[in-house]
Amino acid sequence: MNADQGLFVPLVLGILEGLTEFLPVSSTGHLLLAGHFFGLTQPATFIVLIQLGAILAVITVYFAKLGLLIRDALTGKAYAWHFAITVILACLPAVVAGVLLRDFIQGDLWDSAQLICWTLLIGGIILLIVDRLPLQPKYDDIYQFPWHLAVIIGLFQMLSLVPGVSRSGSTVVGGMLFGASKRAAAEFTFFIALPIMVGAFGYDLYKSRDLIDASIALNVAIGFAAAFVVGALVVRYLLTFVSRYGFAPFAWWRILVGGAGLIALMVMR
Repeated sequence: MNADQGLFVPLVLGILEGLTEFLPVSSTGHLLLAGHFFGLTQPATFIVLIQLGAILAVITVYFAKLGLLIRDALTGKAYAWHFAITVILACLPAVVAGVLLRDFIQGDLWDSAQLICWTLLIGGIILLIVDRLPLQPKYDDIYQFPWHLAVIIGLFQMLSLVPGVSRSGSTVVGGMLFGASKRAAAEFTFFIALPIMVGAFGYDLYKSRDLIDASIALNVAIGFAAAFVVGALVVRYLLTFVSRYGFAPFAWWRILVGGAGLIALMVMR
């Protein structure tokens, strides 16, 4: 970040991260486009590190459920172990692909504003179609998701390594197409976000440890705090919103942002 941008930029980007991380609209895509079109730039490391705020937002909102799951797992409850295995299965594909392709993703793919706009637009159309399909959900309880569904969701989540696809969007689409209800698909994304985001945070922190100094640390702290507060509000109310309105509003937002971005890119040539 340029020094003359002050602390406003990390604050805005932190708010944007918290607002979009758990919505099926691609937080990374929005952050990268904010940098491309409005000059709200930060190092790639910043984008990953402020996700810790969103992680803690989930932990805060789901603290009681997480505590109960851990307690039941330690006391040998079958459902808790089954759920833990489904979360692990859903995370593995993206973890492996993310480690192997990190430099390519944060280099070539993150630098392509056109790619991000297209993935936002196409992803919005897909989300809108899936939201309107006359699907008959078979799984409404995330603790009862079968292992094969977890693997399928994990493969869909791997697609989100492409900026603009959206981690929550890809997992929601995968879950709904293969039997999960809208609410259950959305809630499951919260739980599988925890190991994925913690892993990405730790790995990127290690890989970029020599690049972090006092100035970026302050920016990350501001972005983290903003992402935490806004993310907690989103997590708290998202499931109710999805139950009432579905995913169509997010699909239309993706189409609007992606389409407007492509038009802007053509005008700027």
